[in-house]
Amino acid sequence: MNTENSLGVAVLGTGRMGADHVRRIERLISGAHVAAVADVDEVRAKEVAGTVGPHCAAHTDPAAAMDAPGVGAVLIASPGAAHEEQLLAALERDLPVLCEKPLTPDPQGALRVMAAEEALGHRRIQVGFMRRFDREYRELKGLLASGAHGRPLMLHCRHRNTVSHPLFTTEMLINDSVVHEMDAARWLLEQELTAVTVLRPTPSAAAPEGLGDPQLIIFETSGGALVDVEIFVNCGFGYQVQAEAVCEHGTARIGDAHGLLANTAGRWGGEIADDFTGRFADAYDHQVREWVDATRAGRVTGPSAWDGYAAAAGCAAGVAAQRSGQRTEVEMIERPAFYSPVSYVRTN
Repeated sequence: MNTENSLGVAVLGTGRMGADHVRRIERLISGAHVAAVADVDEVRAKEVAGTVGPHCAAHTDPAAAMDAPGVGAVLIASPGAAHEEQLLAALERDLPVLCEKPLTPDPQGALRVMAAEEALGHRRIQVGFMRRFDREYRELKGLLASGAHGRPLMLHCRHRNTVSHPLFTTEMLINDSVVHEMDAARWLLEQELTAVTVLRPTPSAAAPEGLGDPQLIIFETSGGALVDVEIFVNCGFGYQVQAEAVCEHGTARIGDAHGLLANTAGRWGGEIADDFTGRFADAYDHQVREWVDATRAGRVTGPSAWDGYAAAAGCAAGVAAQRSGQRTEVEMIERPAFYSPVSYVRTN
């Protein structure tokens, strides 16, 4: 592979998500290549590096991967607990970063990352909230921004998975799943979340022992809108993500998956995606492509560290509401001017 004038990316974490990003960069994204990978599992790191070629170095130390020859940017796909340390190391090296959610598992860690980025003097971090790059979500965003249907009053969301993995916990319903609706709601409505309430029906018989599944999550927003999210991670029939905006003069809905509809033997219907990699494959492709293009142009766009912090603050309130059964306010600092939209372009 000719890597001249190509952005060399170090991918940290070579599990399912990291390996998929390695494949995406190497096969689908022009202007970039994987220069190094890192994973605590040396065998897995070498296996993934082997799919790339001799120009890709495999490491167990993320810092070594970031320091590898030809690396000009970092994609973090490691477990969330490792993100803060890796983000701070990338900022020390002034490397652009695409970090899979969460930015950090808690608001305090996110604040430390934001402080380090602000001290650097320019934005370097984009957070991987891929729904912002999905065609349907972008269409809904454009409609709401146009004001054609008036002010948005409510947003109804459904987030369903076929089955949860064995280590899935009740808290992960918020931290790993509903976090996407938190960011999507903030982005679509251009409002911050101010409070979270969690309602818990009797768990489904399909839910593993100890997992409170499904749940109904309600967000209040700074603009007076209400957002409800049905989270159901053991629905048994497929992966669905849907949203309906109710505005003053109309409604708009996405996520119905109106692809091929067949009529046969007295029945009609289509297919439901198995998991998020199918439903949001194009969104992931667009996200990485736009990140690479912006990085090569010396710009940073997309969800910022502030968005990662806001999501972490919302998750903290959501988990607290799960445990208490009470409406819980979202505690956040005021948005720094550094994270206003005009701060997207790096000053060289």
